[in-house]
Amino acid sequence: QLQLTESGGGLVQSGGSLRLSCVASGLTLDYIDIGWFRQVPGKEREGVSCFSTGTDSTYYRDSVKGRFSMSLDTAKRTMYLQMDNLHPGDTATYYCTAGGHCTGRVLWGPNYWGKGTPVTVSS
Repeated sequence: QLQLTESGGGLVQSGGSLRLSCVASGLTLDYIDIGWFRQVPGKEREGVSCFSTGTDSTYYRDSVKGRFSMSLDTAKRTMYLQMDNLHPGDTATYYCTAGGHCTGRVLWGPNYWGKGTPVTVSS
């Protein structure tokens, strides 16, 4: 069973940066699609980015493209989301996910979810 644990969220001013980490235990992340989601209370959850093992490519939603960067350190079993030039609109709880299928810039049907880490961007 794969377990995911996020960290790195917090409060940052607009224009600032944060790096989220997600450590995997139980299984490795080497051969499955992975991704990040975010959710604001009262709103639908939205995909932020995902990595496809099929295309060996990473995809981002338009609103974060050029500002966010997703990476994976297989040796550390850790995935990262580097977030730069943050806007107040990026305020949300961020979740790392694994399994499912990365297509259309979204990870569909992930089998595993972390518990989330909150990010607040002040103006």
